[in-house]
Amino acid sequence: MNQLSILAQAAGESTQVGNPLVNIAIFLAFVGVTLVIVLRASKNNKTAADYYAGGRSFSGTQNGTAIAGDYLSAASFLGIVGAIAIQGYDGFLYSIGFLVAWLVALLLVAELLRNTGKFTMADVLSFRLKQRPVRIAAAISTLAVCVFYLLAQMAGAGALVSLLLGIDEKFGQSLVIVIVGALMILYVLVGGMKGTTWVQIIKACLLIAGALIMTVWTLALFGFNFSELLGKAAEVAGNPEILNPGMKYGVSETSKLDFISLALALVLGTAGLPHVLMRFYTVPTAKEARKSVVWAIWLIGAFYLFTLVLGFGAGALIGPDRIQAAPGGVNSAAPLLAYELGGTVLLGLISAVAFATILAVVAGLTITAAASFAHDVYASVIAKDKSTPEMEMKVARRTVLVIGVFAIAGGIGAQGQNVAFLVALAFAVAASANLPTILYSLFWKGFKTRGAVWSMYGGLGSALLLIIISPVFSGSETSMIPSIDMAIFPLANPGIVSIPLAFFLGWLGSVTDKGVEDITKQAEMEVRSLTGVGAEKAVDH
Repeated sequence: MNQLSILAQAAGESTQVGNPLVNIAIFLAFVGVTLVIVLRASKNNKTAADYYAGGRSFSGTQNGTAIAGDYLSAASFLGIVGAIAIQGYDGFLYSIGFLVAWLVALLLVAELLRNTGKFTMADVLSFRLKQRPVRIAAAISTLAVCVFYLLAQMAGAGALVSLLLGIDEKFGQSLVIVIVGALMILYVLVGGMKGTTWVQIIKACLLIAGALIMTVWTLALFGFNFSELLGKAAEVAGNPEILNPGMKYGVSETSKLDFISLALALVLGTAGLPHVLMRFYTVPTAKEARKSVVWAIWLIGAFYLFTLVLGFGAGALIGPDRIQAAPGGVNSAAPLLAYELGGTVLLGLISAVAFATILAVVAGLTITAAASFAHDVYASVIAKDKSTPEMEMKVARRTVLVIGVFAIAGGIGAQGQNVAFLVALAFAVAASANLPTILYSLFWKGFKTRGAVWSMYGGLGSALLLIIISPVFSGSETSMIPSIDMAIFPLANPGIVSIPLAFFLGWLGSVTDKGVEDITKQAEMEVRSLTGVGAEKAVDH
């Protein structure tokens, strides 16, 4: 018997929560329904635009709901609720950062990106620069961010199902991750972006509805008095400081710097996430792209308010000790709260929604990574624009298989990590590798090819290097590899160093690049980004 199960039983809680048969039945019902939807959607996948961008057939409202589905990942539901239950106010800072980030995406990126590109982020970055080096760099950074994000989702899947089925052994959890990975590959291979988008829409509605029900139920137990709920959470935790800032990020100067670094990564990371950016291409016009972001902000904002109640509710009704002793650790807070409120049935429903969350997000990430490789590397660099859409889609489907295997292997390795924390690292990589180049491309006429390449490789390389030499990777009990110690960099999140460095390298590379950029292309990009004239199916408005 492993240490977790001994702890759980010592806390008076069996490692198995609810009825595994009920949980599995609800899982299978959801998977069955979504597979039918994916199969129906796949009948219309005739062109590359259908496979990558859903035929640009979604309205702003539909796409906004799908964006919310993409964004409200396992980190939002499992990781943040757990972080608030254990760390209180400081855990809620994740929610605030994730939400505020949408203003950057709305004001600076969404509409301009939709006007300028076709399928991927690299379409925008390479528009007026040299195609080959910029597309390769953009594809590498896209793949890196997607793989990091996939690790978090897969770790969440292992934690969730281990709790529901009472699987404590590493082998059992690994088997679960393999099954999730296989389902994800099937969704993407068959449904493409259209099928994936419909799964996201359904999952977003279910997740927000489930969170709303649990929020109202939790508040009802405390007479709809939020202050009473907070007081009970502090009492059960035995620590009134859980309600104040600084429990995690105020204990030392290093932790304060860590918070600034985390805030930078969260606020700037969203506008550089490839799987979110790719969603802007599934709508027919820039106006709909803007509308979809506004819808997403409302849905995501409401959900993050729910996490505040759910997190402190889990702290009050279950307690930090029982949460940390459960097989899924911190990520078990939301399912345990569901069990406490509504027993086996609510637990099964909420867990099926959380499982759906993971499936839908990994499908979105996988299609983004596959599209980036097939469209940016294969079609533009290897085939030198002589590829057919059919061949490009064939390459994309093969890439899905490769990425699926990588995600499964990485998810097995990342078991036990807080998924909200892993996603924060993905945001740091996205903010460092992608955002500076996107902003320079859209807003600075003097931006050159060397600046783009230096900014992407420099941001990506520095973020990854700092993560490897940080306490996240090694040197402490909570590290990914606790057995070795090479933690030289003291901060857990690299954003405070890697993001400014990427901006600096973008500027330095551009001012030292003696090459002459195409003035006509520059003018065309400016007009297209602001008006939508010339973009595929765009209208002048």
